[in-house]
Amino acid sequence: MSTPNVHDKILTDRGSKYAVAGGPAASKEEAEALVAELKRNKRFAKATHNTWAVLLSDGGPVKNDDGESGAGAVILRMLEREELFDHVVIVTRWFGGKHLGGDRFRRVQDCVRYYLDQL
Repeated sequence: MSTPNVHDKILTDRGSKYAVAGGPAASKEEAEALVAELKRNKRFAKATHNTWAVLLSDGGPVKNDDGESGAGAVILRMLEREELFDHVVIVTRWFGGKHLGGDRFRRVQDCVRYYLDQL
């Protein structure tokens, strides 16, 4: 079992705080296991959303919005653009009390871009 590569406290917007994590995952089960490993940390388990996506080389795209409707698709599009296969990216949000509207997708993009820049 691998441990996710975590970048905590990446950005804040109107009280909402974001982190991004990820790691190798060659199947949906491996991606889910990495998310579960991340959530073993209480701080991440208590987050409002742990949205994730992975582009599997042998099974296509898999995503989970975890209540942040449309966010998984944003991550997936960025993985497709980078042609990054078999690597799950998880964007975590702690809701800060103010709705971000469409800006929430920009924050997800910012987190994924930060993560990809660290690879």
